[in-house]
Amino acid sequence: MIDIADQLKAIHREVREGSEETIGVLLRRTYDAAAADVWDAVTDPDRLKRWFLPVSGDLREGGNFQLEGNAGGDILTCAPPELLRVTFGGETSVVELRLTEDGDERTTVELEHTVPKAMAGSGAGALYVGPGWDEALLSLARFLAAEVADDPVAARNTREMQEYNLGTIDAWTAAVEASGTATDEELAAAVTAAKAQYAPDLT
Repeated sequence: MIDIADQLKAIHREVREGSEETIGVLLRRTYDAAAADVWDAVTDPDRLKRWFLPVSGDLREGGNFQLEGNAGGDILTCAPPELLRVTFGGETSVVELRLTEDGDERTTVELEHTVPKAMAGSGAGALYVGPGWDEALLSLARFLAAEVADDPVAARNTREMQEYNLGTIDAWTAAVEASGTATDEELAAAVTAAKAQYAPDLT
């Protein structure tokens, strides 16, 4: 069982305008695990498939990756155990993962996904990716706590996870509102689309 309220509070969320006509979503969460262990969990193919998705490709800096049934891209920077920077689904869609040690057995992870405003439309575009990254950071927490699902993809479609996703949609809506990067109409349309994508059985 997921304590939905506690898990929602565990993640910090921001929507930010970049200096080069970009919109970014930023998530931050702290894990009770050493940085080397967290890094291994997010980069080792055998571990990654147990909580996220199977990955294939030339998995090194300068190489490429493909997530099964999802996005692929180029590996721009790979500096263990601190920084992973990749394109994600397109050359101008960039995901940066930053790990910071907070003592021997605590690690803060920041995930930032930036895209051009022309692609995002507005800050409301955060609703199309933010809840998905929320799911990923929660799944990583459960994996590091040895709460491993038999099928992580199936686990994302459970009623419990969809209820969590509704909470993340509310949280991302508040983040967009705080950023002032979308109109009410843009935000309302994005919320409707996000609910259909991330909580189809509850809407």
